[in-house]
Amino acid sequence: MKIAFFDTHRYDREPFEAASAGGGSSHQITFLEPRLTMDTAALAREHQAVCSFVNDALDAGTLAALREGGVQLIALRSAGYNHVDLAAAERLGLPVVRVPEYSPYAVAEHAVALVLALNRKIHRAYARVREWNFSLEGLVGFDLHGKTVGIVGTGRIGQAAARIFLGFGTRLLAYDLRPDPALASQGVRYVELQELYRESDVISLHVPLTPATRHLIDGRALVAMKRGVTLVNTGRGALIDSLALIDALKAGHLGAAGLDVYEEEEGIFFQDLSSHVLQDDVLARLLTFPNVLVTSHQGFLTREALANIARTTLDNVTAFERREPLRNQVRAGDVLRPPAS
Repeated sequence: MKIAFFDTHRYDREPFEAASAGGGSSHQITFLEPRLTMDTAALAREHQAVCSFVNDALDAGTLAALREGGVQLIALRSAGYNHVDLAAAERLGLPVVRVPEYSPYAVAEHAVALVLALNRKIHRAYARVREWNFSLEGLVGFDLHGKTVGIVGTGRIGQAAARIFLGFGTRLLAYDLRPDPALASQGVRYVELQELYRESDVISLHVPLTPATRHLIDGRALVAMKRGVTLVNTGRGALIDSLALIDALKAGHLGAAGLDVYEEEEGIFFQDLSSHVLQDDVLARLLTFPNVLVTSHQGFLTREALANIARTTLDNVTAFERREPLRNQVRAGDVLRPPAS
């Protein structure tokens, strides 16, 4: 099949080229730099499939334009699918497939890395010594050992993060609609969100973005948290109300925030904007806080994860081409019955 890949970068292309060559795939891949939107959908004309990433906008109009241009399949190279109008895709007869799991360890390890960097002020220390400033003032952290860590969402990524934190000798609290017995047997205690907020020194978010979880962390949730808490989000940006986050930071209630995702990251993340003026005032404000560390949605970015994404995506396309069952298909009803994490 001919596949149009949108929003691609070198780190995408290399694993897909390797997977295509190694598996003897007959698919013809066209790598495109623009994001997939209504305005760029025409670039997929004469392709039978499109491959989309998280910051593409697959709304009803974009999907209709793709269908009109001959596209028959939407292949997401991500686990999340909140950027796709699944109901519109279903009406248009466009199956949507995804990569449900690529490397839970990649994202979990990045979440822990953000906690460690914020706690020990690694980002600030690095900037100092580059200017020959070897002072230790303002760089005091805390022992992670013995602290209480709250994991919100214990799917595969949350489970991996919990096990890493257990290795530091922390006390683990967790919240999930479907508690995991294996984690509970290892000493993780499942509690309600209010108790997790109240008791945790570190909170890490690992739930999907659904209507129910949008702004899960709002002003009330932040006030309910222990003063000085470190909050980390490697899930989806809109899990956190950014304006409420700024208020909590300004008030000194929040000790630190590590963000690999941001609710308005579309059109910003994955781009080099170093020669431009940042137009997002909220993100610009967040970047002024010394106790905020923002990375550009790179939690998934490991060699292993990229290889798994490429292999699963091409397998999904091959299954469609051969009219085999689509194991990784998502439908409109899945939005109403989301996984717990």
